Amino acid sequence: MTDVIALGEVMLRFDPGEGRIRTSRTFQVWEGGGEYNVVRGLRRCFGLRTAVVTALADNAVGRLVEDLILQGGVDASRICWIPDDGIGRTARNGLNFVERGYGIRGALGVSDRAHTAVSQLRKGDVDWDTVFSAGARWFHTGGIFAGLSETTADVADEAMAAARRHGLTVSYDPNYRHSLWADRGGPERAREVDLRLARHADVVVGALGLAGEHPGAVRFTADEVPDALTAVAGLLPEVKVLATTLREVPSAGVNDWSSAAWSAETGYVAGPRMPGLHVLDRIGSGDGFAAGLIHGLLAGHSLKRALAYGTAHGALVMTTPGDVSMATLSEVEALVDGGSAHVRR
Repeated sequence: MTDVIALGEVMLRFDPGEGRIRTSRTFQVWEGGGEYNVVRGLRRCFGLRTAVVTALADNAVGRLVEDLILQGGVDASRICWIPDDGIGRTARNGLNFVERGYGIRGALGVSDRAHTAVSQLRKGDVDWDTVFSAGARWFHTGGIFAGLSETTADVADEAMAAARRHGLTVSYDPNYRHSLWADRGGPERAREVDLRLARHADVVVGALGLAGEHPGAVRFTADEVPDALTAVAGLLPEVKVLATTLREVPSAGVNDWSSAAWSAETGYVAGPRMPGLHVLDRIGSGDGFAAGLIHGLLAGHSLKRALAYGTAHGALVMTTPGDVSMATLSEVEALVDGGSAHVRR
């Protein structure tokens, strides 16, 4: 039995370390992807049994991605393998070049992900009843997968509906990316798709992405966040939990980090505040937040403590390179319980 299943793209991330993409001659390679990062963190940090549903072109690059997934402990048996034509004409694997940024120089991502194998998934390609009948407790997907092509939103819709039929808790992260929607209706179309899919969800992570006329239309102050989450709850009458990270960015290397959540039972809940958090690599921190929150909710903790797990795990993800979590449960719980960094001997 699997605890959590995610649907999303898994790319190769090329990391020039402290250098620049344009001048680097060597790159460290990681795997990463918004939805995948969540189940990777749940497996490696929190010890849950997780799986990813994705598609890869069946060549050496795709098998490298599979190997990285397996090293992360995530079940790769649900990968849809697409025959390789030798040059990526019909299907290819996604690449993502990422600079971490430093000081006044912000992070930079250069993705190469058009026409990937996973973007070509269509309704009916995955037998979701078989996927979920094997047993699972939670299903997660998000707006990055939904935005990959004209067909992937329908696949997400199909998967979320099937998960609900099988009694799983369903979570969704809007996770807007301008590059995915620039020539397909922009942020207005993204919001339309997000609202359609979020109505299947019990838990929405990154819920402020659904506030305002479109993602990023409004930047909310801390005092405005409670009303903004209440407004999103009004758009999603079936939702049980809304959660969001809160971040201010004085520089690439220092962020003010916090979170907030809402539920019908508890109302508004403020998360721990971590001002002046030193950041090595912020990519994947929101996914780390989602993983910690899901762990807390699956473990039966209060919303406030689940929010603390998410905030602490997301913060720790920012202290190591790459998209994926390298944190341990003991490190997360030390932060949740008020601890801080110290020398361990």
